[in-house]
Amino acid sequence: MIEIESLDEFDRAVARARKNKRSMDGWQVQDVDLTDRHEALDELDPRGALFLGGTMPEPVANRLRAGGALVFPSVPDVPFDPWRAHLYTPAELYDGLDQGYDHTLDARIYAWTRHRGHGHDVRRMLAASLHDHSIGDALEELTGKRRIVGVMGGHALTREDAAYADAARLAHGLAASGLTVATGGGPGAMEAANLGARLADHEPAVLDGVLEAISAVPSFAPDVTAWARTALEAVAELADSGRSLGIPTWHYGHEPPNAFSSAVAKYFRNAIREDVLLEVSTAGMVFLPGAAGTVQEIFQAACTNYYAVDDDVVPMVFVGHEYWTTVLPAWPLVAVLAAGRPFGARAHLVDSTTEALGLLAEE
Repeated sequence: MIEIESLDEFDRAVARARKNKRSMDGWQVQDVDLTDRHEALDELDPRGALFLGGTMPEPVANRLRAGGALVFPSVPDVPFDPWRAHLYTPAELYDGLDQGYDHTLDARIYAWTRHRGHGHDVRRMLAASLHDHSIGDALEELTGKRRIVGVMGGHALTREDAAYADAARLAHGLAASGLTVATGGGPGAMEAANLGARLADHEPAVLDGVLEAISAVPSFAPDVTAWARTALEAVAELADSGRSLGIPTWHYGHEPPNAFSSAVAKYFRNAIREDVLLEVSTAGMVFLPGAAGTVQEIFQAACTNYYAVDDDVVPMVFVGHEYWTTVLPAWPLVAVLAAGRPFGARAHLVDSTTEALGLLAEE
């Protein structure tokens, strides 16, 4: 299979085919605008090729189908591209913010999910499923051989909280050591961790300066527009480490995605998103204080670790002794599950993010 996700890749594949059998057999062309490549498409044998979305003249598409290619057209009447070949960026999701959050791509897609007229429209469900599959494929390409640490925690932290700064400094240290930091991509502790990871190639003083700047708008409530604009402006001139990954969902679309992820894998189905977030976090997971969502992630991860063989156990680090033993006593149950198994040596309860960093940072 030859995966083609850009015009440059398409042109290189055409050049190789012209020197060989002039065949497109095995080509998978995803979300590429081929409007100006009709001559190349006409001269090659399309048998065995797969075209997912993208753009091409209808007569060309018809000739490809007649010649043996499988051509999936774009899906009409949806505010997103179901066949997209790449993850989102914050700039893409927040395009239109100058007119207010309601005008952004992110808000328009969330509004589409809430439209009561959809009901059980198969076209709607198919479009969302195709989108989530495409996002999963793009995420797999991004993660590759990266070592990824998941940082989980509540959305309720504001930018003024000391715990917010602690989460940002933890992620900064993890990403500075070479790890990629993944979060649920939302506000609160998730935003803090994505911020710290995004600025991992900068000195801690730069992070401190951004923390001070964004504290002027502590929360996304009541004004998402001001919250997002402040974030985008604060990092606009600062290099992105590329090691900050957000995995949010439109299921919780009332919580906007944070603007500090290097890449955003945003899903419609929260069940898929939760599983993917834990699945990619193979180098460790940090659980900062949170509520029901964080507890769900804890026991989903604990279940996997309980049955895992030694080499597949993922370290789980709980930050906040009192919180995880008294406020939300998840730790005692995790400790019982882990006892006597390979999981036991990799489950940790600590009192500070500094201790968590020491346990997980790359040497």
